[in-house]
Parts: sequence; C-alpha cells; structure tokens
Amino acid sequence: MQSLSSRTSTFTDSVIRRMTRIANACGAINLSQGFPDFDPPAALTERLSQVALSGPHQYAITFGAQNFREALSDKQAHFSGLRYDPQKEMVVTCGSTEAMMASMMSVCNPGEKVVLFSPFYENYSADTILCGAEPVYVPLDPETLEFDANVLEDAMKQPGVKALVLCNPANPSGKVFTHEELSVIASLAVKYDLYVITDEVYEHIVFAPHKHTYIATLPGMFERTIECSSLSKTYSITGWRLGYVLACESIMERIKKVHDFLTVGAAAPLMEAAVTALRFDDAYYAELQAHYTHMKNLFVNGLRNLGLRFREPQGAYFVLIDIGEFGYGKRSSNWTNDAELPDAKFCKDMAEKVGVAAVPGSSFFREPVDHLIRLHFAKRDETLMDALNRLENLKKIKR
Repeated sequence: MQSLSSRTSTFTDSVIRRMTRIANACGAINLSQGFPDFDPPAALTERLSQVALSGPHQYAITFGAQNFREALSDKQAHFSGLRYDPQKEMVVTCGSTEAMMASMMSVCNPGEKVVLFSPFYENYSADTILCGAEPVYVPLDPETLEFDANVLEDAMKQPGVKALVLCNPANPSGKVFTHEELSVIASLAVKYDLYVITDEVYEHIVFAPHKHTYIATLPGMFERTIECSSLSKTYSITGWRLGYVLACESIMERIKKVHDFLTVGAAAPLMEAAVTALRFDDAYYAELQAHYTHMKNLFVNGLRNLGLRFREPQGAYFVLIDIGEFGYGKRSSNWTNDAELPDAKFCKDMAEKVGVAAVPGSSFFREPVDHLIRLHFAKRDETLMDALNRLENLKKIKR
C-alpha cells in the first residue's frame, strides 16, 4: 500500500475531544470541552419546533438562507458599526470550524506561512498545516498574556507570511485584546500587506471593564480582515453547527467557492430557526453577559478559596490553572506522545481520581508549557458547585 498523507502524519486526535471521552468513561464532570449544560433561549427552541413541522427541509442556497443573512447583517451592523452586504460579503458555514478552514484555504498557498499567537486553539495549527502552509508562532507571556510587538513584527515580516490568526476574546486564555494591542496588530498587517483571520465566537462574553473591539473597524482593516464566528456560544447551541464568515466582496467570492466544495451548505431548518435569535434585542445580550459574569465569579472565587493559582479571564469562559505545585514535573527530552506529558497525566488522574475533566495546557502552547490546565465554566450553578467540591480532593493526586 502507498503511504498516507505526509502533512497529516504528525497529527494527534483532538486533545479536547479526547478529554471528553475520558470524562464520559469515568463519570467525571466535563469541564474540558466547552459546551453548556443549560438550555438555549426558549424562543429559539420554540421556533425550531415549528420549523420541524413546516420546513424548510431541503437545501438552502449554498452560501446561506436569505433571511438568515439579512438578520446577521443587521446584527453585525448594530454591534460593530459595519454593515456587511448579505449578498456579497457573507457566507454561512457548518460551524466556525468550517469558517476558519474555508478562510484559510482561500488565503493560503502551499509553502506560505500563517502567524499564530501561542497559546492557541488547537485547530488553528492543524488548519494551517492542512492548507500546506507553515505556522509561525508568537508567544504570549504565560503570566500577563501580553505580546512583544518587536517579536510580532519579526514574525509578520518573514518571507512568505500571508496571514495572522486572531482569536478575540481568546481561547484558551480568556484574554481580551485591548484597542492598543489591536492597533499594533492592524498597523503591522497593513505595513506587511497581510490578511487577519479572526475567530470572534466569544464576542458577547466579555467581563467588565474589558470591551470587545472588532479589528475590522480599525483603519485599513476592513478590506484585509476575514471574520469567522458562530452562533454556538452566544445562543448555547454548540450542536447546531451554524457558523459564518464576514469579509469584503473580493475575498468573499473566493471563500464562497471553497465553502461550496467543503460542505455545500449549512442546515436549512436550523438556519430558519436561528433567525429568531439573530433578531434578539439588546436585553438578551445584557442578560447573557450578566449570566456569564455570574458563572465566572462563582467559579473563580471557588478556585481562589481552594488556594489554586490562575489568571482571571477577561472574556470567553475558560480559565488556565497553574498545577506546578502538584509535582508532575516537566516534559522529558525523550517523550513521544502527548499522553506522556506531565499536564496530560495530571488531567487523566484528575478525571479518574477527582472526577473533574480538564484539558492539558500543552495542547495550546507551542512553547514547552506543562504546568497549566484549562477548565471551562459554561455550566449551571449546581454543576460548578459539584465540580468545586470535587476539586477539594486534588491533594489526592499530589506527588
């Protein structure tokens, strides 16, 4: 038999989804994969129930149902001030995962490079490699999560660099990039003529006093920003897999074609139901922010009471916890797979012996960071309290 694809030979499975399987196998509370255990808004599920009977049940137009795109255009104009043409500047995708892949494939040629901040959501590196491109990593300080502008410029001016991926608010760190930081990124993108591909799925989950800025609104950025997002986090419908890409017409024409051959189109009945959510008024988003602020405060205050060390998130619903005190050490020079890393062993022990599942931080860092794990708090109060009670037993796995 001939060999399989060399570009995928170094891939592991998704560490996040692996930890979900481990959580399910041992009955742990799953704070690894970021999905809520509470229901979507009632108005949304009621509309879905109606659509189940009335349709549509056949293909929508490839780049998304007309009423969905119109509602999305209105929502985006309301929150960002940018009105994207629903005919020419958007496409509805099967989740933000496809949105990112279609965008990356539309921008990158084999052999070109993409700049990623580290830590990064694990898909970004894989997406880059699947496009035949090469990731270039710019570290964020593990303590402050700030970047060195000189290091960033050195990365962006390398020969062959085509784009930068920006997750804001950021997974896994919970960082919200400031207006000043975004201005630095924008000025360098203009200077070196790069695309910026954004992942903004947590745009409505931001904790005061921090604010979300759409980088596409900064000078010179509309024509070079490709915004990827989804409805999953904002409306608690991660299983619906409704994402989208927003970009100027010249870019979007290419993305539409790639999308057409990747998935043909998003689910027609789900798009029809989701129009209801896209038309929610400001009260919904204020309540969403208050809800997540409550969950964040409940969880991080509990972690603080347990004496755990962490950096309080500014947005999204993740928190990175320092496990250095538990004695799992650092990676050896001869480790051969991710499961052998200290933080991976810690997470497996924590799931099996403490009953809480997390994601090892090494899956998010290019640098040899083995002392962090990621937990998420998009859960009901009772789930978070149960998890905190179980985490009181962490001393059981201290070495």
